[in-house]
Amino acid sequence: MHTKKSHTKLYKNLGYHFKDENLLVAALTHRSVPKNNNERLEFLGDSIVNFIAAELLYNQFNFANEGELSRLRTMLVRGETLAVLARQLQVGEHLYLGMGEMRSGGAHRESILADALEAIIAAIYLDGGMDACKECVSNWFAPIIAELTQHKVNKDPKTQLQEYLQAKSIALPQYHVSVIEGKAHEQTFTVECFIPEIQQKTIGKGTSRRRAEQQSAELMLTVLIEEKKHDKRK
Repeated sequence: MHTKKSHTKLYKNLGYHFKDENLLVAALTHRSVPKNNNERLEFLGDSIVNFIAAELLYNQFNFANEGELSRLRTMLVRGETLAVLARQLQVGEHLYLGMGEMRSGGAHRESILADALEAIIAAIYLDGGMDACKECVSNWFAPIIAELTQHKVNKDPKTQLQEYLQAKSIALPQYHVSVIEGKAHEQTFTVECFIPEIQQKTIGKGTSRRRAEQQSAELMLTVLIEEKKHDKRK
């Protein structure tokens, strides 16, 4: 029987206070401890973290297709990422390990930390429900998702529009320069972005053809996303 540790610091790090502390103890107990270890909680937590990560990414990346979302989710829920989060939350300091694992540095092992974090996620779900669990996991993942968002933002609007349409199996847009105004060295281009399949057209302007195309693509993305939101509200 292991001696219970104080979890005050861990509660603060997790951003959650357990009503049933036994759930947290079980989540922190590695299978090298014979009884009441975290294997069952880890099994449940694996499914929960996959679901929450999927929902977070679905809401964050409006233009990402299924393949992109799957790749992003894999980045979030893989063992390396979960272990990094566990270290940031200082989970290792609170683990209950068998003597062998303790001596071999199990508290710092990536796989043990990742499994423990999955178990903690399940324990929070069982103790406080899905809303509490989502809030915690969302806060933990927020900096990572912000970084992913930055990489995604680096894609220009034409590329994002193309990927969005491909995900919907809609033919790619046509770009047409409708007006060129001004002298040779200070021209303004007007470009139409037209999607024949859905009969949508937007118009962009810029000091180069490329800039005008990008603006028209960005406007088209806005139109399509707003239509999607409107359809959902019906």
